[in-house]
Formats: sequence, structure tokens, C-alpha cells
Amino acid sequence: MAAPVTPPQTPSELPQAPRTLDRREGPYGEVVLRERPGSPGGPPVIHEIIANGCFLMDTSDGRSERLLVDAALRELPADRARPAVLIGGLGVGFSLARAAEQPRWGRITVVEREAAVIDWHRTGPLSAISAAALADPRSEILHTDLVAHLRTDTAPPPGDDGPATHGGPPDDGEPITRSSPVTYDALCLDIDNGPDWTVTEDNNGLYSPAGLAACRDRLTPGGVLAVWSAQPSPAFEEALRNAGFQGVRTEEIPVVRGVPDVVHLARKAA
Repeated sequence: MAAPVTPPQTPSELPQAPRTLDRREGPYGEVVLRERPGSPGGPPVIHEIIANGCFLMDTSDGRSERLLVDAALRELPADRARPAVLIGGLGVGFSLARAAEQPRWGRITVVEREAAVIDWHRTGPLSAISAAALADPRSEILHTDLVAHLRTDTAPPPGDDGPATHGGPPDDGEPITRSSPVTYDALCLDIDNGPDWTVTEDNNGLYSPAGLAACRDRLTPGGVLAVWSAQPSPAFEEALRNAGFQGVRTEEIPVVRGVPDVVHLARKAA
């Protein structure tokens, strides 16, 4: 008996290649926004961010980006009122949107170095995820490099690396001036595929002893550092301990295939 013949797929049944919506060259290389059809049961359209040919993230899920913020908030003392959070990397906006959904956060600051990514949220298709969060009076976006921002002792003056998008003045304190140090109760960092797989060579400095010391200095006593990664990194856990952080641990987020995404967590001494 002859084996059944599988009919050829019609053009409409073939997987569609991603479509490029925008492509920009900047000081850190090329960044691209792409669009592809979603899968049954998921979003009808998925957007992807590609940097220098390296896939960074897409809008298909977002669980691990949300967990980055959830885990940091859980680690903070329950009696800490209106904690300030710095989100390193705007990405597709899941972490910012999650923070804005949580009324406990006070000031929500996002640092993003790519002007294109900020534009895609302000006037492009990623606004579907972030528009409500950007309108939140607690939220602001700083257009600057994360590593440089962490190593800067004081806040920038308006027009330097000030907010590209601001929902309004924070309602939990005085406006920040150049002479006032900027500290946060939580740092939620997601600018690479992990400490062992950076998007650009410049980002290696974030995970170095000097970079981790800068993170520690930007935290309030008992503050939390949360770092997203596409895979666990025992070497990074050891680096966190060597940098003086306490309570170092890793939370795993199961994915459809391959090793789980993780969030590395650590606390500054109280």
C-alpha cells in the first residue's frame, strides 16, 4: 500500500518571514523593528527587536520580563512605602507596563539608549503595550546609556539625558536636581541576553566588579538588584557575592523549549 502523499502547502499556509517596519543606525550599531504573524491562541501580530543582527526580544509572551519586576518588588521589605524602581532597557515595554500596573511603586524610571526604541513606544506599534504606563505620572524615560547613568553620581540637567517621555512629576517627593544623588530601591536590568551574552561589548562593563559596585551604590540600603538572563550564570552569581551583595539567588522561568529564562536577584546590605 502506497504511503499517503502530503499535499504541498499553499502560499497562505507557508510560514511568513518577518517584515521590517523600521531600521536605524545609531552610535551602538543597527537596531531593527520587525513584525510577524502570531500563532493560533496567541497575539495576532508579534513585534521583534533586533540589535546588530542579534535577536533581543519580542511581544509573544513577556512572562519573564514581568517577573523581573514582580521578583524585585517581592524582595523589598513589606514596610517600604513608595519604592523607586529603575528599569534598565525599555525593550518591548513589558517590564514598564508591569511596574505601572502595581500601585506600590513610587517613581518609575526607565533608561533606554536607543532613540528608535523610544520612538517605537511613543508613536509606533509598541505603544499598544506601553501607552498607559507612559501616561502614568510616576513614569519617566531617560534617553541615555545605562552603564553611564549608573556611574553618574547625580541627576542630569534638563536637556542632557533627561526624560524623553514623562508622565508628570513624581508624587512621592521633591523634583530631582543636579546636586541631589539619585538612588533607587530596585534596579531591574534587562539590556542583554544575559551577563554572558551581551548585545555590545560596551555592556560588559555592567557585569564587571566596577559595574556591580555602581549598581550597589545606586541602591538604597536593603535595595534589590534584579538582572534578566536567557540562561543561568553561576559565574555571575559569584560575581554578585564578591561585589558585596547578599541573598543572591536565581529564579527560573520555564520556556517552550531550551533552557529556562532566569532572573538573578541580590540585595544590598541594609
